[in-house]
Amino acid sequence: MEWIQQLVNGISLGSIYALIALGYTMVYGIVKLINFAHGDVFMVGSFVGFYSISIFHLGFFPALLISMAVCAIFGVLIERIAYKPLRNATRIAALITAIGVSLLIEYTTIYARGAQPEAYPDKLLPFKNVEFFGVKISSQSLFILAISILLMILLQFIVHKTKIGKAMRAVSHDMDAARLMGINVDNTISATFAIGSALAGAAGVIFGMYYTKIEPLMGIIPGLKAFVAAVLGGIGIIPGAMVGGLVLGVIESLVSASGYSLWRDGAAFVVLILILIFRPSGIFGKNVREKV
Repeated sequence: MEWIQQLVNGISLGSIYALIALGYTMVYGIVKLINFAHGDVFMVGSFVGFYSISIFHLGFFPALLISMAVCAIFGVLIERIAYKPLRNATRIAALITAIGVSLLIEYTTIYARGAQPEAYPDKLLPFKNVEFFGVKISSQSLFILAISILLMILLQFIVHKTKIGKAMRAVSHDMDAARLMGINVDNTISATFAIGSALAGAAGVIFGMYYTKIEPLMGIIPGLKAFVAAVLGGIGIIPGAMVGGLVLGVIESLVSASGYSLWRDGAAFVVLILILIFRPSGIFGKNVREKV
C-alpha cells in the first residue's frame, strides 16, 4: 500500500517537473536553445505567488494566475533583451548567455530580498486524507495533479487549435518558410517564451504550496531535473516533456520509498546518463541525421 502512496506522490512531483520541462522543450523546439534561466523563472513565480498570498492576502488561484501573468511578461523580457540579439549567433554563445541570465536573476533576487528562505502559508487548499481502496492519499496531491493536468490540456489546446499555436508549429518546422508565409517569427518566439514561462510560474506556486519552503536558489535543482525530464521525453516534443516529467517524479519517489532517499537527486542524473547512452533522442524522439 505504501508503494501506491509513493506512486501518487511521484506523479504529483512529476507533474511539477513536467510543467517546467514544457518551457524547455517549447523553446528548444523553436529556436534550438536550452534556456537554463528557465529554472529561475520558476523561482520568480514561486516568490510572486508567495507575496501575493502573504502581503495582498489573495487566495491560491488568484495568486496562481498573477504568478503566471508576471512570469509570462518576465519570459518575454528575457527573450527580447538577452536572446533576440543572439538569434543568428553560435549555439554556444546563446548557451553561455542563458547561464549568465540565470546567475543574474538568482543574485539580483538575493540582493533585493536577501538569501533567507520563506515558508509558504499553509492551508491554502483544503487538506485531508482521501481513502481509495485502503490507500490514504492527501487531497493536496490530488489538487496538484488536477491543476497540472488542466494546464497541460490547455497547452495542447493552444498548440493545436489556435492561430498562435499553428504559427509556433510552423516556425518549429521551418523558420524561413514560416517567415515567407507571412508569420511574424519574432512575435511567435516571444509567445513561446511567454507560455513556457507562465507554466513555470504556475509550477513555482504549486511547488511552494507542496514543499512550503522557498529561497532564491531553489530553481537550480528542479530546473536541471526538468531539463532531464525534457531530454527523457524527447527534447522539442511537448507530449514527451509531460511523460518525461511524470516518469522522473515516479522514479524519484520509488527511490525514496526503497530507503535510498539520499540518492533521490542523483537518480535524475543517472537517468540522464542512461538516456544519453541508450536512447539519446528520448522516449518520443526520432533519430534524425544531420548534414554537416
